[in-house]
Formats: sequence, structure tokens, C-alpha cells
Amino acid sequence: MTHDSSALTQRAPYRADIVGSFLRPAAVAEARRRHADGELSADELRGIEDAAIADLVAKERDAGLQLATDGEFRRSWWHFDFFGLLDGVDIVELDHGIQFQGVQTKPRGVHVSGPIRFNDAHPFLAHFRFLKEQADRAGVTPKFTVPAPTVLDFRVEPGHIAASAYDGHAAIADDLVQAYRDAVQAFYDAGARYLQFDDTAWAYLCSDVELEKARERGIDTEGIAERYATLLNRVLDGKPDDLTVTTHVCRGNFRSTWISSGGYEPVAEQLLGVTNYDGYFLEYDSERAGGFEPLRFLPKGDKRVVLGLITTKSGELEDADVVKRRIDEAAEFAPLDQLALSPQCGFASTEEGNLLTEDEQWAKIRRVVDIAGDVWK
Repeated sequence: MTHDSSALTQRAPYRADIVGSFLRPAAVAEARRRHADGELSADELRGIEDAAIADLVAKERDAGLQLATDGEFRRSWWHFDFFGLLDGVDIVELDHGIQFQGVQTKPRGVHVSGPIRFNDAHPFLAHFRFLKEQADRAGVTPKFTVPAPTVLDFRVEPGHIAASAYDGHAAIADDLVQAYRDAVQAFYDAGARYLQFDDTAWAYLCSDVELEKARERGIDTEGIAERYATLLNRVLDGKPDDLTVTTHVCRGNFRSTWISSGGYEPVAEQLLGVTNYDGYFLEYDSERAGGFEPLRFLPKGDKRVVLGLITTKSGELEDADVVKRRIDEAAEFAPLDQLALSPQCGFASTEEGNLLTEDEQWAKIRRVVDIAGDVWK
């Protein structure tokens, strides 16, 4: 293993990093249930969430992380909460959920009812400001996650773009780009220097099964990787130099199940070589992700791939030596200096959470920190 300069070690994405979500504490889960039942006011719920997030940030710091997220404690879903609070986007009930292996989510989907806009009243800005206060107090970097624009484009169902707003699916692209450019600037103005776009679309593009489902939804999948790289680069074009924007390519994470299988080869050149992200969190916790060969498309320079070698889908703790050997294998295709380590996904992409305990969750985080400390001394 090679030595790394301290300057590179200290920048995001960090050598020991995390995707974002954590298991919801019992107090938060109970408060959200009581709020939904009308037994708890919005202010009372916020107070309970605030206390839990403050505690979480302290735990992240104490586990040895250089960054902290809010665990997505204020969200029900990793993506719908953000989308549904955009102007012109509604979350509606469908006749089906999203099908995972042996389980289906609640039947919700995106409906575009008007021009897509991001406005400065979006509640996630206040959520970020609170996280920043706690992170600043703890002496760590606040990291904030939002779903990628490609997710909205990929998941919209037939008949769920109002003809009064847009002339077909392709017509939403310009407004979607501008909404995200406005969002990135608004988070930056609020003090964000580390943002992450969570993205299932790229993983679906690696799966023939999911591509066929997309075609059934009326999506033109011919050249879709190139189209998504262009869309994302339009969002990222002109972002401030001191803002790190990464992406997490997710293969599905709901109650420890998954959706997408297939290695990164079909999209690696566009994803790693063309899109202008600063880092890529790639899931590598199972054989479904394929080998490390696609990492050869990572350009030499400052970009990083964060290897998701620690699974969040079970509580079984990985053998550190096995993980280190896998990092060595990845380093055959991309420079070790441009690699880092994290869990493969969040621990609770939806409020239901994955099937492990909080103690097991924190053991995983400490394992990431310890291994990264050994590999990148």
C-alpha cells in the first residue's frame, strides 16, 4: 500500500466515508408515527428529530469520521421527500410499488403537474442548516444528500407528466437541469461544501431486466448513458470550485433487499470518464456488482472512487484482511491514491431501515475507519 499526502487525505470524499442514511432511533420512529396520527405537532416532531440528529453527529465524529450526515432522519424516503417538495412535482399513489427481491415498496410515484422549479423555501435547506450547526460544533464536515435528477427522469411513470406543463417526457430536461443548478447554488449559499447525488438510474442501466422495464414505461433507452452524462454535466457546469459533489450509484436498498444486478462495464466510460463528479460511491459488496475492471475508466487526477465493500444489508462484520485484499485488487485498475472506502449504501434508504441492529451499524462504521486508517496511513 502506498503513502498518501495529508492534503489529499483531508478532502472529500474522505478515505473513510459514508453514503448517508442511518437506522432511525426508536424515538424518531415513534415521533413520526405519532405526528402522522395527529398526536404530535410539527414543532414537537422537529424537536425530537433535532435531538436525535445532534446525537448522531456526535456519534459519527466519535466513530472517527471526518464528516457527518443527518442520517436522513427527517425523511420517509431517500428520494420522494426531496422530489415532492419541488415546485411542479407531486408524490402520488400508484397501483404498484417498486419491486425489490421478494418485497415491494409502498405504491408511490412521481407526478409532474407543472413547471419543475427549486425555490429557496424548500425545507431541505433548513435541514442542511441544522446539520451544519451540529457538524461545525463537532468539528466535522457536513455532508448532505439529495436524489439525482436522473432518478426523477428515469422513474416517472407513463401518464404522469401533465400535458399542460410539458410536451412529452423529453421536454422536462431543461427545467430539471435549472432546478438542480438552483438547488446546488442554494445549498452552497447556505454553507454546503459537500453534496451527494444519490442515483439508482446508473445501476439500472447495467441491468437488461431494468432497461426492459424502462422501455415499458416509455423511456428511450438508446444512448441513455450519454444523455444522462450530458444532463448531469449541465447541472454541474459552473459549480463553485470549493464545492465537492459526489454520486452514490445504488442498486436498490429496501429492508436489506435489492433490485439491480450487473457489472458497471456498460456505463463506466460515461459515468467515470465523462460526468464531472468529484467522486463516485460504487457498491461492491456482492458479486452482483461484477469486477473492478470498469475502474480503468477513472481519469487520472483528483476524482475518487469510494469502494462500497462493507455491506449495510446484514450485521455480519467483514474481515478486515479480506477487505484490504479487495482494495488491492481495485488498485490494479485505478490508482490507490484515487480510492477510498465506505459502506456500500446507507443503513436506511427508507425509514423502515435495513435488517441489522444499531450496534452492528456502528461496528461497520468503525471497521471502515480502521481499515482506511491502515490502508491510507
